[in-house]
Amino acid sequence: MKFGRGFGKKVVKYRMVILVVSLLLLIPSVFGYLNTHINYDMLTYLPDTMETMKGQDLLLKDFHKGGFTIVVTENMSKSDVSRMAKKYKTIKHVDSVVNLQDVIDPSVPRSMYPEKVREDFDNENASMIVVFFNRSTSDEGSLNAIKEIRKVSTKQCYVSGMSACVQDLKALCEQEEAKYVFIAVILSLIAMMLLLDSYLAPFLFLASIGMAIMYNLGSNIFMGEISYVTKAIAAVLQLGVTMDYSIFLWHSYEERLDKGEEDLKAMANAIDDTLVSVAGSSITTIAGFLALCFMTYTMGRDLGIVMAKGVVFGVLASVTVLPSLMMLFNKLLKKTRHRGLIPNTEKLAHGLTARYGVYILIFCVLLFPAIYGYNHDNTVYDFAKILNGSQGLSEEQAPFLKANDKLEEDFHIGTTHMVIADANLSSKKGYAMSKDMENVKGVENVLGLDAFTGTAIPKEILPNEITDAMIAKGHQLIMVNSNYKVSTDACNTQIKTLKKVVAKYDPTAKVIGEGPATMDLINLTAKDFRVVNIISIAAVFLIILIVLRSVTLPFILVAVIEFAIYVNLGISGFTGLELAFIVPVCISTIQLGSTVDYAILTSTRYKTERMAGKAKREAVMIASSTSMPSVITSAVGFFTATFGVSLYSDIGVISVLCGLMARGAIISMLTVIFILPSMLMAFDKLICKTTGGLRDIYKKEKKQVVQEA
Repeated sequence: MKFGRGFGKKVVKYRMVILVVSLLLLIPSVFGYLNTHINYDMLTYLPDTMETMKGQDLLLKDFHKGGFTIVVTENMSKSDVSRMAKKYKTIKHVDSVVNLQDVIDPSVPRSMYPEKVREDFDNENASMIVVFFNRSTSDEGSLNAIKEIRKVSTKQCYVSGMSACVQDLKALCEQEEAKYVFIAVILSLIAMMLLLDSYLAPFLFLASIGMAIMYNLGSNIFMGEISYVTKAIAAVLQLGVTMDYSIFLWHSYEERLDKGEEDLKAMANAIDDTLVSVAGSSITTIAGFLALCFMTYTMGRDLGIVMAKGVVFGVLASVTVLPSLMMLFNKLLKKTRHRGLIPNTEKLAHGLTARYGVYILIFCVLLFPAIYGYNHDNTVYDFAKILNGSQGLSEEQAPFLKANDKLEEDFHIGTTHMVIADANLSSKKGYAMSKDMENVKGVENVLGLDAFTGTAIPKEILPNEITDAMIAKGHQLIMVNSNYKVSTDACNTQIKTLKKVVAKYDPTAKVIGEGPATMDLINLTAKDFRVVNIISIAAVFLIILIVLRSVTLPFILVAVIEFAIYVNLGISGFTGLELAFIVPVCISTIQLGSTVDYAILTSTRYKTERMAGKAKREAVMIASSTSMPSVITSAVGFFTATFGVSLYSDIGVISVLCGLMARGAIISMLTVIFILPSMLMAFDKLICKTTGGLRDIYKKEKKQVVQEA
């Protein structure tokens, strides 16, 4: 990031070349954006080494089955259900269809079948059709198959399962994502037009940031694919996080003009000033995002890399594209200047430095309840809840939700586990294993060859399509339908018990599916989040230490930043707001990245003023009053962009994530305005003693105190 003092001159000199090149770069960026695959299945980010993921690979490799759906039919005759099942078989990427009514051979007396099978399949009001796909859960082939199944089905058919969930999620995202950016742009534009002293500058900011966003999204093609969460929030988040750099440049340019510098010289110096001021803050923000790459749950790496790239593109655009645009429209910029809404902040700075003890007391009083709330947040792993959110989706928006309800209502099934076992197990052992699994608390039924036939009749009487679907390459597939919803304690306990049961009969057997994968996700992310928090805090601490050449300032800044994060997430702990499992770690990282910009801006100015010989209070007042306009403008811009999306979005995880980002922006702003200057006042003597460039000030003031005494 260190270009030297001549960098600004070069940008000003070659400004037209920069604009032409920046516009041409949009062409490959748009191509990359349109050709980046989007992953909507959050379970695929689990490590390949996990037992459940190995089982999923085995299911796809040996059985040619990946995703599946259970279609619930209501008030349909058995012949109509059979006709519907035959239609499903003709759909592309459907591997096999198990019509559970066809399991019972009419030539065999029903009394010979196990009682549980008769009870399950003689449901007069509803039937189940299990449709297996030859592609993975979130593969385009499986999603297209879901669309075709819905197209050929009657109104009495309800398509449930993860593939249906992913398809509904994809359709929702495709409808909403462009609107997120539109809302964020319009609201942040209004906020900046009011808060800044120019009507035109915000449009130039957004043009520059928009180019940086397209470069970032276009370069995602080199990653192969990104998650839907990353795609949905990347543009809004990059807008909010990198807006600071544009505001810094604007204020620096204005300050230079006010000193009487000529336009081109003022801009060249403003570019160099901005590079110096954003170097430390942008590096800490990048480090915070890159900390997500240390998650073994690789969605963190996905978001971390994309946002780290976004910050780099944002910084580069703010010191190349933006100044070039400002010079191009310089005359118009001057004509559209106006009085901003932010009042003179000197009185506020004077007041808070006079009562800094009060704000430190507030910090101490709020800290412990914030920590308590932070540690008692309501984290959810159920993907239906994560998608649905507190507002609730309509049946048209997410038909899979109603289908899941029907499955639970008609068949008492909350989720389905799958067991891959040895096909050579004797009928006696296989039936005993099925009975033991049925006896596990919360298991509604077990669907497998031995469960269908028992020990009284041979498996050969089953239709070929049933046996072909359930046996492949020395393995047999057994479906275990559970009363419990995924991610609940009851479901996780059930899975642990099932693993013990199948291991007793077949040590090589694997229990897989959404439930076991979610249980692995719970165990994995708990460790991941601790690691990310430690690494991000350590990285930020180290960078602040190097940038500010201080031992104490990193402790103060990190304490202030973490306090803001704990207050934000702590509120959710007290209100009972359900947070998707990925939300807390994302908020911690994002809020750290945005708050550190504000904190370093204030601290750097404080240190500069102290080195210039200003007294403690005067230095803090100047640092506070000069940084407040930038902090307020940036925070309010971030708030309006994310708050608007949180209100609009029907997707639970997006709405909650943006809502917490919006709240975090305001909390961070208030913390940096009131708490940080108070900390600088309280610990000034210690800061001077332990900070490079301020030690001489400390010695001089100490000597002066001794002489006066």
